[in-house]
Amino acid sequence: MAGYRQFIVSDPQVMMGKPTIAGTRITVEFILESLAAGETPEQLLEGHPRLKREDIQAALAFAAEALKADVIYPVMEAVS
Repeated sequence: MAGYRQFIVSDPQVMMGKPTIAGTRITVEFILESLAAGETPEQLLEGHPRLKREDIQAALAFAAEALKADVIYPVMEAVS
């Protein structure tokens, strides 16, 4: 989704500058955490009427692009 930038904004006056869905206080972080916890897009949409399916797709596209940066992310091995 190349046009995600129209959906994602960052304003220091809103949610401490975290990336949010334009016109809301819903953060990209919240969307990703909700999906990772097993919530479906439909549940997100139902629970947040201002959220649209395109917003969820934009949050995913934003996160994917952010992970393309030349940064090493240490992953800790699970302790048995």
